[in-house]
Amino acid sequence: MDGRIDAPPSPAPSVALRPMREEDLDTVMAIELRAYPFPWTRGIFDDCLRAGYPTWVLHEAGTILGYGVLSIAAGEAHVLNVCVDPHAQGRGLGRRMFRALVDTARRQGAQRVFLEVRPSNPHAIALYHDEGFNEIGRRPRYYPAHQGREDAIVMARELLDP
Repeated sequence: MDGRIDAPPSPAPSVALRPMREEDLDTVMAIELRAYPFPWTRGIFDDCLRAGYPTWVLHEAGTILGYGVLSIAAGEAHVLNVCVDPHAQGRGLGRRMFRALVDTARRQGAQRVFLEVRPSNPHAIALYHDEGFNEIGRRPRYYPAHQGREDAIVMARELLDP
């Protein structure tokens, strides 16, 4: 063992990104309900689409495998939701989606990107650290939880010119 951490497998070349559409919401909601004990509502996704937020789906042969939602304003971006279907996890799709959101933020002029993550989600925290994000604070009792509320870790990354 040489101490290196193996990179996640690369997504298959047949996996592609495209903007989320209203007709995707049934599938997006099915994934959201499988992935999270406290999922977003369809209305939240619908509001994000209507507001013009950058929203993406990852798909393979027409099957949606994951999605991401971003907001951008005043030079700052906020990752609102990143999700990969639990049946498709372990293929590097979450990393690919996350990088697409950060790239979108950069292309649209954001200078920094923020996100919140549950302390109980160590895989996401590790991904965000690996992608250059650092913890900058906490939001007490931010998320609903089975035993009341759970704090959010607030993370951020400055976007430097390429």
